[in-house]
Amino acid sequence: MPGWKREVGRRLDALIVRTVPQVRKAVKWNSPFYGIEGQGWFLNFHCFTKYVKVAFFRGTSLRPPLPGESKHEEVRYLDIHEDDGFDETLVASWIRQASELPGWVP
Repeated sequence: MPGWKREVGRRLDALIVRTVPQVRKAVKWNSPFYGIEGQGWFLNFHCFTKYVKVAFFRGTSLRPPLPGESKHEEVRYLDIHEDDGFDETLVASWIRQASELPGWVP
């Protein structure tokens, strides 16, 4: 992950591992994926030019609702720009909730 996005990726990865100690990790399509054995993937993130897009595959089930909508019915996004901070408590809550739901299975 280039530049400032590398630190965002490190923070997200550490937060996910702290929140879901049994998490499985993989890299698919040049993006890190996080899931639970036997349940599928619950989250991934991807670098774009001006932001990091965090995708919650069952995002419509999370509370409070995530800000970013998707063309996929259940997916919701959190976009993190260079000068954005993110509320780790809130993001950890979304991660915990997402990890408890059936995940996406390709």
